[in-house]
Amino acid sequence: MLSSLFAVNWQPELRGIVVVLISVAVLIGGTYLVVGTNVGARLGFLIVIAAFFGWMMTMGAIWWTYGIGLKGPEPFWHPAEPITIVRDSSLLVGAEILLSGPTLGSDPVANAESVATELQAEGWQLLDEADPQRGQAVAASDAILQNEAKEFSVGSYMSVAVYDRGGERWPKINDSLDFFAFFHKPRYALVEVAPVVPQRAEPGRAPARPVIDTAQPHRYVHMLRDLGAKRQPAMLITFGSGLIFLMLCWLLHRRDLQLRINMSSEILPSKA
Repeated sequence: MLSSLFAVNWQPELRGIVVVLISVAVLIGGTYLVVGTNVGARLGFLIVIAAFFGWMMTMGAIWWTYGIGLKGPEPFWHPAEPITIVRDSSLLVGAEILLSGPTLGSDPVANAESVATELQAEGWQLLDEADPQRGQAVAASDAILQNEAKEFSVGSYMSVAVYDRGGERWPKINDSLDFFAFFHKPRYALVEVAPVVPQRAEPGRAPARPVIDTAQPHRYVHMLRDLGAKRQPAMLITFGSGLIFLMLCWLLHRRDLQLRINMSSEILPSKA
């Protein structure tokens, strides 16, 4: 017995299951015990179950509105098609990032400036360094460059700029009320990265600040935003619980009507 108690105390999974079972038995079972002793076992069961699913419908609606509670997949960036990592500025048109190619030469720095000008001219918005969306895009591009494509190692490059385009939602009543904006355009991000000059690490000294290698061309990581399904579980709970709640309310109403008919009918003497 003592070993079983220790298992419940130290195993998070087992302890969570036991706590949920005890809570259900005490809260729902205790409520059913009180209601059932007053109105009967069958009617008490219908009342308690209807109240439970009504509460679940209300809780699901709150989760759905505020994006809390049981959540689905969070939004994330994933590689865009047809080309994710553009290693040459002349390929930006073929990757469907630019409509017209910028004027390019032999200087990588001048080429990067021409590409930046053309991107902003075609509607790409340059994100500020303090913008949290910039940090999310940079983190996603780091995962693509280091883990998936093995393009760079940690510390061998730096993110120079992040561009954003698309993602408009509709219908909107105004800018602050967009609860019913279920439709949206695809949203893209373009992270510009530049290789850095290899620095020699010396023991006991702080690492040197990264210096961009002006002899190498800049790379561009093209990504598409996946909005995820953060509120999907709450939406399913709301609709499912609401359907069961309405069905149970209909059963209670039907029983009440049948009871009224029986009470208003003529009382016949029972046979001996």
